[in-house]
Amino acid sequence: MQHADDIELAAVFNNCKNVVKNVAFHKPDVVLMDIDMPVENGLQGLRTLRAAGNEIGVLTVFDDNERVFQAICHGASGYTLKRTPPEKIVEAIREAHSGGAPMDPSVAKQVLKLFSQPFQKLTDLQLLTAREHDVLALLVRGYSYKMAASEIDIAIETLRFHIKNIYVKLHVNSKSEAVAKVIQDKTI
Repeated sequence: MQHADDIELAAVFNNCKNVVKNVAFHKPDVVLMDIDMPVENGLQGLRTLRAAGNEIGVLTVFDDNERVFQAICHGASGYTLKRTPPEKIVEAIREAHSGGAPMDPSVAKQVLKLFSQPFQKLTDLQLLTAREHDVLALLVRGYSYKMAASEIDIAIETLRFHIKNIYVKLHVNSKSEAVAKVIQDKTI
């Protein structure tokens, strides 16, 4: 691997609990954020950064369709995978710093596949009950199943029941497809 004299590691953190404060203190140009972290994960950290109005370039890493889509929907500047060779990660950091949107080819393929599927319009979303609408709104905001169940004070199994009904009514097979449908229709 070639040396990256133009890149300096500012800091490393185990979770995103204090992401806004840490970014303000260290002032990085790009944040490389793992989605799967304890305490406060990368999706929560990304949402927190964007909610604070921070437009810093954020690259996320994880190989999971639903998390890929959520990260992009929550403002990730790009997406690379943990298995990406170091020299490609360096290229992605440079690209994000220059305003680009670096994306691993396999991730780009997943994203294109999600958006190329035909979506039925509002009629499917109108079939949802009020509780299913609440559940879907939380999923769109990036809540995990456990967080969503806690937020609306229901058991995780009850939440899964609602999610199963949502999938059937929206004609989708995953959380990311349901979220994509809502975002495309801009209804929640």
